[in-house]
Amino acid sequence: MQQEAAQRESEELQHVQWRPRAVSGWGVPQLLWYLVFLQPIITEVHLRRRNVQFLFIRFSAWQYAGTDKLWAGLVTTLCEGIRRHYGALPFSVYSVLGNKPATRQDCCQSEWHCRRRVCLGLLALLAALGLGVGLLYLSLGGHALGHGSPSGSLLKVFGGAATTLSGSGLLMAVYSVGKHLFVSQRKKIERLVSREKFGSQLGFMCEVKKEVELLTDFLCFLEIYQRRRLRVVLEVTGLDTCYPERVVGVLNAINTLLSDSHAPFIFILVVDPSILAACLESAGNMKGTADNGYLFLNRTVTLPFSVPIMGRRTKLQFLHDAVQSRDDLLYREMTRKPWLPGDAGGESAQLLAVQAQAGTERGQGRIDDEAARRIQEALFCLHDERDCLYEYVPDNVVSMRRIVNTVPITVRLLQQQQQQGDFGGPTPRQAVAWVVLANQWPCRLSWALQCLEDRQQTGGAPEGRARLWDVFRDNSRELHTMTKALQNVLDLDGDPELFERFLGADFPFTVAEAQSLLRCTVNLDHSIRRRMGLIRAVSALKPPSPPKSPTRDTPHAAHRANSASRAPPSGRASGQAGEGHHTGDLAHRGKLWPVACALFRPGQSSPGGP
Repeated sequence: MQQEAAQRESEELQHVQWRPRAVSGWGVPQLLWYLVFLQPIITEVHLRRRNVQFLFIRFSAWQYAGTDKLWAGLVTTLCEGIRRHYGALPFSVYSVLGNKPATRQDCCQSEWHCRRRVCLGLLALLAALGLGVGLLYLSLGGHALGHGSPSGSLLKVFGGAATTLSGSGLLMAVYSVGKHLFVSQRKKIERLVSREKFGSQLGFMCEVKKEVELLTDFLCFLEIYQRRRLRVVLEVTGLDTCYPERVVGVLNAINTLLSDSHAPFIFILVVDPSILAACLESAGNMKGTADNGYLFLNRTVTLPFSVPIMGRRTKLQFLHDAVQSRDDLLYREMTRKPWLPGDAGGESAQLLAVQAQAGTERGQGRIDDEAARRIQEALFCLHDERDCLYEYVPDNVVSMRRIVNTVPITVRLLQQQQQQGDFGGPTPRQAVAWVVLANQWPCRLSWALQCLEDRQQTGGAPEGRARLWDVFRDNSRELHTMTKALQNVLDLDGDPELFERFLGADFPFTVAEAQSLLRCTVNLDHSIRRRMGLIRAVSALKPPSPPKSPTRDTPHAAHRANSASRAPPSGRASGQAGEGHHTGDLAHRGKLWPVACALFRPGQSSPGGP
């Protein structure tokens, strides 16, 4: 935006004779002169100007998340940002002596009009002050010469009155400017918010609206003075971390600021639309207005913009930047200088103690150097263009930093585990891949680990070289029946197809590697596995089957006895026996069919079915 604004201004200045005025440095006295004695006029020339200057102000909602008046924080941040950019003195002078820009209906091209009332009033005050001072001087001079008379007393009275009135007028103006100079709009609004009785009244919003209108008029004055259009861009971040009612308050404040069609404000909401829509729908004071949060956003947002999918180079650059931000973990141990012991004082005991301490430190230094090398290798795999691991990292900077911050801890724990006897453990590349797996698919990974743990407890654990993907695939249908109970946890997972490609092809972790890495995992919530274990244990409990009726079994027994008495020779008997066994097998399958049918949703075919 700044580049576009600079290009527009350069193109505009090639066709006009005027140049923009400065509002800082030596331009401040001229700005104060215009503020006091001249009134701006909105002309056609000003409306045709194409050069724009953007003023960016960032508002982080989480900084004001603890207050009930989050929208008041938005307004105070806006006022404070403009005051800090243009200075407190010009805004204070405009608050006391400034005048709202006017619109002329005639064809006059002059952008400034002399404020005759201000000039005449100031001249009158100065004349009265000079007259009063002169009268006091004459009265005091005559009294000093010894010519005391009633006329001298009269001159003293008139001179004192003129001096007092004119001086008090000037002092009041200076006092008002000084008051606005030290008491900013932010302090005013915060003082109004602290009044609970006043905050619940209609006059509270009226006072805030007046402050915003004053701010808008000041920006319009600066537009005409600088000879360029001004746009204040307010970046609202962290709104998805606030309560729904406070989110609604911020949106109402934005609508209030944008209610004026000529308001020079641009609001950029950096937020997930789904979270914002859910906040609007769950807010109690928006019932009937925002029952559908997306429709409410369509009525409010004038330019929806979704960030496109991050490209390969952009993702690698972000990952590289995230890794470079953790240089303290990479090179802190590598740049350590070996400590050389000094003079031991000649005592053998102290010398042996110092040498033992130095040997211990050298051994610890070698361990730290090896850990730093492994961390560097693991993080390099994360943003290596020739590796496929970066494809599984989400296009979210927060998730990238979470993964980068977790890798050093995991690698150090893995190194400590290998030093204790597990020398053939996973590599640094497998460690960082495991961190990505736990970050992207915590529910599916927890389910595979829970199924593996249950099989170990029942004595049917798979071999160590068996793939973790096979364990998950064999129990995926059971996970499908628990989607309702685990819906919130399943929402944490990423793309299921990427999960299959991750475990099935690119990173085929074995059961032994998974068990080794599980002891070093710090970014996986173990409560998910405990919850899955409880749900699985409850679903395994089956009600006892009802007892068989003896009256039903008697006819079947008699029928079997009659069939046996009428049995043909051996060859035919064997054939009927096989047929009877097949019939019993079908009956047995018929009993199991309702249990198997419960694993599928309506409309889903059974395994092996058509």
